Amino acid sequence: MPELRATLGLGAALVVAPLVAGAHVVSGPAAWSLHWSLEPWVVACLAISAIGYAGGLARLWSRAGNGRGITRAQAAAFAGGWLSLAVALVSPLDPLGVQLFSAHMIQHEMLMVLVAPLMCLGRPLVAWTWAMPPRWRRRVGRWTARQGWRSAWGAMTSLLGSWALHAAALWGWHAPALFQAALHDNGIHVLQHVSFLGSALLFWWAALKPAPRRSQGHAIVYVFTTMMHTSALGALLTLSPTVWYPDYLPSALALGIDPLEDQQLGGLVMWIPAGLAYVVAGLALALRWAGLRMSDRGDGELRAAR
Repeated sequence: MPELRATLGLGAALVVAPLVAGAHVVSGPAAWSLHWSLEPWVVACLAISAIGYAGGLARLWSRAGNGRGITRAQAAAFAGGWLSLAVALVSPLDPLGVQLFSAHMIQHEMLMVLVAPLMCLGRPLVAWTWAMPPRWRRRVGRWTARQGWRSAWGAMTSLLGSWALHAAALWGWHAPALFQAALHDNGIHVLQHVSFLGSALLFWWAALKPAPRRSQGHAIVYVFTTMMHTSALGALLTLSPTVWYPDYLPSALALGIDPLEDQQLGGLVMWIPAGLAYVVAGLALALRWAGLRMSDRGDGELRAAR
């Protein structure tokens, strides 16, 4: 499906660009910062992604019929993912993440376990493909049909490849040296956000895409092992007797919050709510896999009866 792959670059730009525009760094202690972060580039990129999806969806449904190609439920999933992305980047959660580790963790987990799966379920590449002029679709389609691109895309969206990329991003960026470097360098912080959302998009794409019955079984293991290692990281943060990221000390103390308790709350966010999201996804995949097995068994019995 070269036309779907053709829009990967466009889709990544539309989703990731707000992160680039909205990255923030710790600047020191301050009063509670609860204002909306209406960075023009963030708002513009969010608007472009929504308009592109709506335009492509309208064009698709005008040709194929309402609910065809992209169902209403899938369109609602994209809307939920888009709204979650807006909350993560535009609401007071964004500036609060400068001051508190727990708020920063909520923002990161929203990107990885809420925005990414909902957007993948919404099939944005299909909608954005339809939003492009036919000449552009053909041109980009020819470029992405090249063997080098297809091989790279296949490796990144394989179960093992996307699992490894997501795990490396999660554990690597939570190493104290890297995490604190991102707090003080905007370029590194941009890379951190892009890594989290980009690897999560690849992860959920691989987990949720239609696949043969055997691959569905592998996807269940893929999701549950990710739940286990992310929960382990959350537990380490929660149960640690020391603060991992001392650069948050001044701002947390200025707000009257114990830095260790702030870290424990951030760890709990990763451990419990985020872990639950993986459990729900794994159970949904298990139900789908069981349905495929029952369908295969029914087909086999029907053939035997004949």
